[in-house]
Amino acid sequence: MTETVLDTERADLLEMLAKHRYFLRNTTRDLTDEQAALRTTVSELCLGGLIKHVAAVEANWAKFIVEGPAAGPSFDSMTEEQLAEWTNAFRMLPGETLAGLLAEYDQVAARTDELVRTLPDLNATQPLPEAPWFEPGGRWSARRTFMHIMTETAQHSGHADIIREALDGAKSMG
Repeated sequence: MTETVLDTERADLLEMLAKHRYFLRNTTRDLTDEQAALRTTVSELCLGGLIKHVAAVEANWAKFIVEGPAAGPSFDSMTEEQLAEWTNAFRMLPGETLAGLLAEYDQVAARTDELVRTLPDLNATQPLPEAPWFEPGGRWSARRTFMHIMTETAQHSGHADIIREALDGAKSMG
């Protein structure tokens, strides 16, 4: 099998996605499931929940690149049950394991990376979903959406670093 040589832009996107994913995953090194589920700040966030949330968000944005805004949730019309399900995406629930959440994250990352490699046009755009945090009528290119996935991952990596440091003093860097 011959490996396709990627253009510099796609290689850069893949490299930066991998870098930020590494930093997020690194915050969970050597933890038990119980530790990964602990809240160490006043927020609802725990390390397992962050991994789960970032995987779900990445999967939704990758689906958006291909299918458009219909691929994601409609926050305006969510039922109580759907809101509870959305909230649970930030938590490590009973029966979930850190290893299982990391494996799911790896699968999501592999699908996104394949999309970066094979998408015919990074300039292709989709209309943004209707939500109060998006400009009405806005559109994002695939490129911008991949950069948004990176930004989300980097931001949550910072959150994870704070949670981990509060848990046992370990840091992702330094």
